[in-house]
Amino acid sequence: FSKAGESNPRLFKKAADHIIALNTLGEFNPQELANIVWSFSKAGESNPRLFKKAADHIIALNTLGEFNPQELANIVWSFSKAG
Repeated sequence: FSKAGESNPRLFKKAADHIIALNTLGEFNPQELANIVWSFSKAGESNPRLFKKAADHIIALNTLGEFNPQELANIVWSFSKAG
């Protein structure tokens, strides 16, 4: 949507609500987590609860060894843009 110049806040809210309601984000791989937060930031869609859930999950991991440098860079960039 962001590249097309379109916005669909209801779609982002529905996706965020679904992700937030999950018991764990353990089923998401690092690329998927990076893509989720990057997409919200890139589209200018703020969802503090989603970002908190993602941050809490990443912080709770024993290691970030499964994340490649690009995934980590995208996640950190996304959080910097999300405010």
